[in-house]
Amino acid sequence: MCPDTIVRRIAGTFVLVSLALGWWVSPWWLLFTAFVGANLLQSSFTRICPLERILGRLGVAGCTSYRR
Repeated sequence: MCPDTIVRRIAGTFVLVSLALGWWVSPWWLLFTAFVGANLLQSSFTRICPLERILGRLGVAGCTSYRR
């Protein structure tokens, strides 16, 4: 499990970067924004967050890897 601040910072960064790319590069980047939002929504219901698993396996400080 990771601290919520790490997940929120990464998700916020992904949203801002994808919005900037959607504005300046291609509107197709807005699909990435939608993906991040959908992932946040599903994790609020299921309590399963793929980003937490990835960060845990990478050994990020404060995150523990768990297997199911």
